[in-house]
Amino acid sequence: ELLIPVNAVYEFVYPTVVGPRYSNMNAAEAPAGEQWIANPYLHEGEKLPYAFDIRVNLSAGLPIADISCETHKTDIAYEGRTFASVGLDESEHAGGNRDFICRYRLAGKAIDTGLLLYEGAEENFFLMMVQPPEKIRSEQIPPREYIFVVDVSGSMHGFPLDVSKELLRDLIGSLRPTDRFNVLLFSGGSTVLSEESMPATKKNIEYALSAIDNERGGGGTELLPALKKAIALPGAQGYSRSIVIATDGYVSVEKEVFDLIRNNLGTAKVFAFGIGSSVNRFLMEGMARAGAGEPFFVTSKEEALPVAKRFRELLASPVLTDIRVRFAGFQAYDVEPVSIPDVFADRPVIVYGKWRGERKGTIHVEGLAGNRRFNRDMNVSLSVPHEENAALRYLWARNRIAVLSDYNMVGSDEEIVCEITSLGLIYNLLTDYTSFVAADTMVRLVDGKAVTVAQPLPLPQGVSDYAVGAGRSFSRMSAQASPMLKVFKDKALCEETENEVKVEHDAVGFPVKVTPAHSIHIELKDITVPEGLNRNTVIKIMEGSLSLMEQCVTGENLKEMQIAFILVIDSGGRVKDVKADIQPQAHEQLVECIMNRCRGMYFQSSKNNKDVVITAVFSLG
Repeated sequence: ELLIPVNAVYEFVYPTVVGPRYSNMNAAEAPAGEQWIANPYLHEGEKLPYAFDIRVNLSAGLPIADISCETHKTDIAYEGRTFASVGLDESEHAGGNRDFICRYRLAGKAIDTGLLLYEGAEENFFLMMVQPPEKIRSEQIPPREYIFVVDVSGSMHGFPLDVSKELLRDLIGSLRPTDRFNVLLFSGGSTVLSEESMPATKKNIEYALSAIDNERGGGGTELLPALKKAIALPGAQGYSRSIVIATDGYVSVEKEVFDLIRNNLGTAKVFAFGIGSSVNRFLMEGMARAGAGEPFFVTSKEEALPVAKRFRELLASPVLTDIRVRFAGFQAYDVEPVSIPDVFADRPVIVYGKWRGERKGTIHVEGLAGNRRFNRDMNVSLSVPHEENAALRYLWARNRIAVLSDYNMVGSDEEIVCEITSLGLIYNLLTDYTSFVAADTMVRLVDGKAVTVAQPLPLPQGVSDYAVGAGRSFSRMSAQASPMLKVFKDKALCEETENEVKVEHDAVGFPVKVTPAHSIHIELKDITVPEGLNRNTVIKIMEGSLSLMEQCVTGENLKEMQIAFILVIDSGGRVKDVKADIQPQAHEQLVECIMNRCRGMYFQSSKNNKDVVITAVFSLG
């Protein structure tokens, strides 16, 4: 990993858990790449079913001033002034529900200006870092317009939304009188405070903060329509526009968002604020990269004000704009990035690339620092290639793959797919189209067939059960259109019906039996299994889902009855369609709920690779 400092602070992040994602697609119609969204989650605050450990070896090259890890308890061992080892404390064994974040500062100059070269057997690589000039004066900064796009969906309920409010209260409250701003709140739909940007007067700021404070969080996360609406808002003449997005990023439309931002890059720069203990960093970093802005992450309420301050300082110090890089006598090619975004604060200009021919020539960097021109020349012949710079080939390839993968056309553009695949194979990297294979020496089969187990993930630290549909927001959402709504908080199961429940959990903390106070149970009375499926395995899967079906029983449908459900299973073992042989008008809520439980089942693939039909009769009593 190549770590780039921000305000002289280096940061290494290791993600540990994937937070839940909102999707408005029908589970039966969702493509294979989106099916993982239906994965179940443990309840808020439940004990992790696994241990977590990590060790980081830090080779700084320059003397280290200090190292900190506020997300986990750590033990730090120094070996000389430039090397340190960071490991978890013995008491820290359940930290797999939040990102591991390690930060450090150097005792000497934080950023060196220089050129790294590597001569390989087939390809040569270079990495150039140029120290930007001094900050320009505030009077040289043009007036600004800010569009704040704020996520108020169900996954933001509680801690994430509280952090977001703290952040926006500081950002909006600190606008200059010459600035203009607007606020767009979104969940399943979106609301904009004003048809056009408002002057940053005290009255307008108080109005905006009051609107944000009244939000509680609920509903889906329709980020894409919200961004389209924000970009379409009329711009203020003579103002430099920035779109500031505050969200946890729990959506599954990353590539569509990237393409939307990139296609409208001339409209505004995009700054993404990831809110929460385990945000969708892929989305946040991709949005910022596509919008020539910066990503920011707020993992706790205490971080909100410092991060807001860093954002304000960054925008107040555009040290270098309109950057151009030219090569004279140095045969560079496959250079990344193609266009260099503006440099704010103490960030270097970084350019990757390959080179061929002799090690000679000049790299010329120029830009605009306020109202002054900036020029810097680097003599290539003065830099000596080193074998330890071999990592440059992987850094270049990973950067190239990241840029290509951001495009929403990556899945349908054959040329881009081929290029990503080729890069993965040549440089031994994991991509969307290349994999590493692990072989297990122990065979785990049921009746000679592999069985898929939906192992529940822990919710990220600080994320409530509202992120997976628990609570009153569930009643406003379509369970059929939200395949992730599978696991609910014990108390929230009967929030609408005021029925108490008794919950039993298995060894890993996943609910295996939920008994309503009225003691109504669901049993599998009969089942018809076609050829191609193992009857015993199907029965085990059905019976394993009975406890989830019993969650569908409410005080309104306390009645002994039998219901037959017809399940259409596709060739891959997924439930393609579900029908019931009872009039849904009489027991609509109960039948629909059980049908949703059936849609979440997974069976073994059929032997004839065709759709098959299972008929299951359940007894309620």
